[in-house]
Amino acid sequence: MRYAILMKTTRLLVLAIFILWALNANVGPLFAEAPLTPKILFSSFRDGNYEVYIMNPDGSEQVNLTQHPADDLQAIWSPTGEKILFVSDREGVRDLYMMNPDGSNIRRVFKFKIEARRTAPTWSPDGKQIVYEQINLNNFTFGMYMATLGDQDEELIGSYGSAAWSPDGTEIACTIAGVRGTWIVFLNVQTQKHERFLPKEALQWQAGPCWSATGDKLAFSGNNHPLPIRLDRFAHDLWADKYTVYIVNRDGTGLKQLVDEDGPAALVIALSPNGEEVLYAQYVNKQRRIFKVDVNTGIQTQLTHVVDLPPFQAHTRADWFDPAYALPVSPQPQLLTTQWGEIKKE
Repeated sequence: MRYAILMKTTRLLVLAIFILWALNANVGPLFAEAPLTPKILFSSFRDGNYEVYIMNPDGSEQVNLTQHPADDLQAIWSPTGEKILFVSDREGVRDLYMMNPDGSNIRRVFKFKIEARRTAPTWSPDGKQIVYEQINLNNFTFGMYMATLGDQDEELIGSYGSAAWSPDGTEIACTIAGVRGTWIVFLNVQTQKHERFLPKEALQWQAGPCWSATGDKLAFSGNNHPLPIRLDRFAHDLWADKYTVYIVNRDGTGLKQLVDEDGPAALVIALSPNGEEVLYAQYVNKQRRIFKVDVNTGIQTQLTHVVDLPPFQAHTRADWFDPAYALPVSPQPQLLTTQWGEIKKE
């Protein structure tokens, strides 16, 4: 009797294994793994619409992950490299989507919301929450929001932009606009208060902060050209081509310009996890290309060369993943994961 039961159980187990093997093409994407080597996500228009691509840090092996007629861009890695969060308008309005590292299992993060457009996401270091920009399409109000994945109840944080969550989870680097400039501020997740990162005299315009994996350095775009006395909507265009690449220590010391202001604007898009190289986008013959610059030597390397029309937004919002700096898969109790709504009640 026991032998018969054992044989029946064994046959069922073998059958289950066979079914899983036969359906491997369907099961595999559900268990897509994080890259085993450093990889860079970026967007490109080379196929006639914005697509999310992946490549090696030297620019080799560029592969289209999304392959969809909609616009797909602004992709970022999850802290463990097991998921990719990106922006797409495949259902009519730009919103946030998730996929596996191989481009499979694409799904919407939020329920469809026609009156809002969500863009520019950043991930909390424990992978539980996201922060992003949202525009209400009815009244065109703008704000930065936070949501807990799996819950998706949105909480308005404030009128900030270009958010980048710190690796220790305690603060968010973002930008805020003033009358005569834009500045990077650190938003304390616990107190909801922000403080200016660099003094006003350092740089008049600061944008697009991004962290090293250890949290000790930030790269950003900026310039130090003041507005003319006469203010109008086109005033800052006088200095639009002077944006360039900077790196600085978290405590505000060691501010260093990495790219000269002798060409088109250089916009920072990612900092390598080890803090030694900065990715930036710059026009070459009216085409935006991705470059990287070595923080120590100043050596610049062009990574993308394919014709990419139109140039707007192409090769921007890249993200750099290195498994050597990936956070553990298990939850980290030492990181701050308190929901914004719960903080408000205190």
